[in-house]
Amino acid sequence: MFDFKKIIEISLVLFSVIDILGSIPVIIDLRKKMGKIEAEKATTAAAFIMIMFLFVGESILSLFGVDVASFSVAGAIIIFLIGLEMILGRHIFRPDAETNSSSIIPLAFPLIAGTGTMTTILSLRAKYTNPDILVGILINLLLIYLVLKSSSWLGKKLGNSGAEILRKIFGTVLIAISIKLFGGGIKMLGIF
Repeated sequence: MFDFKKIIEISLVLFSVIDILGSIPVIIDLRKKMGKIEAEKATTAAAFIMIMFLFVGESILSLFGVDVASFSVAGAIIIFLIGLEMILGRHIFRPDAETNSSSIIPLAFPLIAGTGTMTTILSLRAKYTNPDILVGILINLLLIYLVLKSSSWLGKKLGNSGAEILRKIFGTVLIAISIKLFGGGIKMLGIF
């Protein structure tokens, strides 16, 4: 059966890694650039990525000959570029007019269900059961959906200057997170 204490622990770990509240400036910025955020589409894509990675993540990576460390380094580079985009005001990730994939890239991946989240899910498997981890993922997906759905309201409350300040601050935070992930990945690879 479910262990609610463990579910709370898992939920808190995932909440801190996903950092959906810290991503609010990025979400507001994406909404400005793209015109809208499709909360259902982004949450569904993130759910698919996280749940799939829970059950077959290591197998998929090994199928391509990629280890978790290399995957972490690649994700760190993407997160670094998103942070640079926020700080410098340059557009690195451009929407595809035909598919309107902005709700999936870079929102669902790598911002919500990025390498940090996926690596954490793999790590949680060593200590917790899959059903407990699955419930923790679902709790976080509910919170993600609520934040994405209210991003327009949040943007109005913050205003242009508030959103711009948060964008610069969290751009710097994203770069710091990416450097930490990059360093951890490089260390796991045994390069340094």
